[in-house]
Amino acid sequence: MGVTEDLADQLALDVLKYIDATGDEQIVSDMVKVLGATSQTAEEAFLTSLRVRRANVKARQMLMDRAKAFQAKAGQAPKE
Repeated sequence: MGVTEDLADQLALDVLKYIDATGDEQIVSDMVKVLGATSQTAEEAFLTSLRVRRANVKARQMLMDRAKAFQAKAGQAPKE
């Protein structure tokens, strides 16, 4: 990645850690305001990284849920 994407991705990681620790979702809007006022490119890269990382978490959770359901079903005795 380029410097813009690298910096935006690191910021997105830090923001997600902050949200996990505090539950403060408002930080995203505040960051977007700061970034948008100084660099539209940085704002877009930050939002993209944030969306991609959040989507990845949701997709991984869905995969884990399905795997658990499959294992539970496979572990059951056959229905007669």
